[in-house]
Amino acid sequence: MSTTHPPVVVVMGVAGTGKTTIGPLVAEALGLPYAEGDDFHPAANVAKMSAGTPLDDTDRGPWLDAIGAWAHDRAGRGGVVSSSALKRAYRDRLRAAAPGIVFLHLTGDRELIEGRMAARKGHFMPTALLDSQFATLQPLQDDEAGVAVDVSGTPEEITARAVAALRGAAR
Repeated sequence: MSTTHPPVVVVMGVAGTGKTTIGPLVAEALGLPYAEGDDFHPAANVAKMSAGTPLDDTDRGPWLDAIGAWAHDRAGRGGVVSSSALKRAYRDRLRAAAPGIVFLHLTGDRELIEGRMAARKGHFMPTALLDSQFATLQPLQDDEAGVAVDVSGTPEEITARAVAALRGAAR
């Protein structure tokens, strides 16, 4: 990773992969500010997901635009933000707002992720929506700037793999 122009990293993946845990740890390791993607959701989106209803593309538009605006503002200064960014079209929309962004795709098997979701307290995303998340997921393609990192292990192990992969990708 360039130290002159640190990237804006979007930590992506289905619910329960640890974006909210790993994102701040990656940001700290890279010396960059962190923004929680869930904080960019309009209240209507949170209410819809809390009721067990998946968001559609129309729901996600304002949310993606808000994250894109944050990423655009951080261009040249770097930052880390979480966003499921499940579809290529969503990532394209984020890239249109902030062309230099890099994606960190947190990956894992369904059983591990469902177990983590079931164990967390006070989050609006129910485990019932995990199937819709996996059905929507379009993994990073070869022509997209980013890396995929498995989420098995401790947060510290995942963070170390993520930072090493991000630094390796920048070479």
